[in-house]
Amino acid sequence: MKKQFILLFSFLLSFGMASISFAQQPDLKKKDLKAMKEARKQGKKMKKDGWDVAPGALPLEKSLERSWAMLLDYNEEGKKKYLDADGNAVAESKSAADLQALELAKLNLAGQIETQVAALIEASVANQQLTREEAASVTKVVAGSKNMIKNVINEVDPVYKVYREVGRKNVEVQLKIFYDRDNAMNGAKKVIRNKLEEETNIIHEKLDNILDLK
Repeated sequence: MKKQFILLFSFLLSFGMASISFAQQPDLKKKDLKAMKEARKQGKKMKKDGWDVAPGALPLEKSLERSWAMLLDYNEEGKKKYLDADGNAVAESKSAADLQALELAKLNLAGQIETQVAALIEASVANQQLTREEAASVTKVVAGSKNMIKNVINEVDPVYKVYREVGRKNVEVQLKIFYDRDNAMNGAKKVIRNKLEEETNIIHEKLDNILDLK
């Protein structure tokens, strides 16, 4: 009897786990299907506009599908897992256009990070009992942090990169990059903290509290 009870319990447990797995599956499929749908729609339009990938690269639709999957990826708090930025440039060679487009995308990304960090710091400054001069120094450093943040963004490869000819000699490049939101925010906070430590007399404990660094 005991053996039969154990077998029955094991069966019910397995059935329950399978039911949970099955219940979670539609959400995954829904996200993947949306990414595929948007990728096909975007790919069709881009090809019509003359865009194509470089020889040997991942097919355009597959690159776009990966891009959409990352755009639709959220963390447990319901926030987008990745920050994304676009870059576009026109030059006489693909390599020159690549560099310009990537630089613009990284600058765009750094601007987004700066804005989000600035909002967090602004909310935090009021709770740290800073003097007027200290608060002004923090605001000044944060406002000028975009290039500092851009320089510490690690190597990032475009999720997709497309080309099209412009006129007789030039080539246009369009690309999109992604960066993990948590890594981006933590890296930016550390850069800003180092700069504040160099340029102000605010004590370390206050700096850590302002930037929510442990």
